[in-house]
Amino acid sequence: MQLADGRIKLLPFDKSDFELFLEISTCPNIMRHVSKPFTYEEAKSAFEVRSRPWSIESEEWLSLSITEIESGEKLGSIALKIVNHEAKIAEVGFIIRKSAQGRGIANSALKLLKEYSFSELTLNKLVAFCSVHNAGSYKLLEKQDFVREGCFKENTFINNQYIDDYAYGLCKSA
Repeated sequence: MQLADGRIKLLPFDKSDFELFLEISTCPNIMRHVSKPFTYEEAKSAFEVRSRPWSIESEEWLSLSITEIESGEKLGSIALKIVNHEAKIAEVGFIIRKSAQGRGIANSALKLLKEYSFSELTLNKLVAFCSVHNAGSYKLLEKQDFVREGCFKENTFINNQYIDDYAYGLCKSA
């Protein structure tokens, strides 16, 4: 499986993606809206789970690396997890390397994943959650036609404090 446009390609995680995953998941600045940064061992363990083969019946994340086609540089990752198989609902999440932020990379990746989710996987709805303080993420979701469906108070615990999260949804019929 490969998803691509003229600029980026999305491929399931393989061993070559570990260094980027480690860089991102252990960086306090990048992870400040997501979770406590991982230790090396936590990152290694999480990567092993996220790089396993995936199928539509899976309970795990389909984790895809985002690679710039022209340079071959790995820029981040985007992932999808079926949270309700019967209703065909999946959660999406994305994270971009600091040097690649603000270049429309996540926008392109989310567009590719949306198209794949609705056409190939025949999902009915995508959902996403992000910190109310993560304007970059929620503005991107809104740009991609996700609708803010709610706010979960004290939903995530990061750096010894509870953080409110916005909940977003996008139905196939939208």
